[in-house]
Amino acid sequence: MTAPVLVVGAGGNVGGAVVRSLTRDGVPVRAAATDPRRLTTPPGVETVRLDLLDPSTFAPAVRGAGALFLVRPPAIARVGPTLNALLDIAAEEGVDHVVFSSVTGADRNRVVPHHRVETHLQASGLPWTILRPGFFAQNLADAYRDDIVADSRILLPAADGTAAFVDVRDVGDVVAVVLADPDAHRGAGYVLTGPRALGFDEVAAILTRELGRPVTYEPTSALRYLRHVRRQGRPFAQAVVQTVLHTGLRRGQAETVDPTLERLLGRPGRTLEQYVHDHRDVWAPR
Repeated sequence: MTAPVLVVGAGGNVGGAVVRSLTRDGVPVRAAATDPRRLTTPPGVETVRLDLLDPSTFAPAVRGAGALFLVRPPAIARVGPTLNALLDIAAEEGVDHVVFSSVTGADRNRVVPHHRVETHLQASGLPWTILRPGFFAQNLADAYRDDIVADSRILLPAADGTAAFVDVRDVGDVVAVVLADPDAHRGAGYVLTGPRALGFDEVAAILTRELGRPVTYEPTSALRYLRHVRRQGRPFAQAVVQTVLHTGLRRGQAETVDPTLERLLGRPGRTLEQYVHDHRDVWAPR
């Protein structure tokens, strides 16, 4: 691929991993962010301004791109005038392939915003591949970090549900595999999980061993968790989606270990233990 891959959300966990994986494989990348001056990218990566709340930035960012990697920023709840409008521009500009990072179950769950993006993409006429990763290992450094750092606990409405955590570094590698031969993956939807499903008491035990201090898992109700997340400053729509996804763990929505990631990469996915070990400083006490 000689035209660059436009990577939406290049400053985030998933987008950043995609930029690194593509760059490692010698694929030209155009990293997009609301403020590209704040991006930290590998040498030689082009940067561009793309604000999903400002449609005037869509066409200049997309023009000349050979492929588009799309991810929904957690703060974006209204996908029609944002992600779906960007897809319309991508179709007008003749983008050759779109890889959308959705979530597990979004093809069936109409509550999550990803479902509407998937539906729009499939009807757009654009060649596409949809990735449906499960719960990210990086949630420990994002959605769960404040509770781990301040209170040495993981507070979730997941009961005894389990999740096969996937590392975004592996998701980035899958995107690189897909875009190395887009035709082979056209119209495919891939569920991506880690190699083992873990309960959150097991996650707390991993953190305890790696951090050298006790970390506990505290199950809670959906309503209490929603209030807790709102007090942490997350927007209401984001807090609702986060609550719905974690409550779904009670029904086993993320417990299945899928072999697709290992098949695509030709190696096992990274374990949660590997992720925590590699990033121990993230949870150092303030």
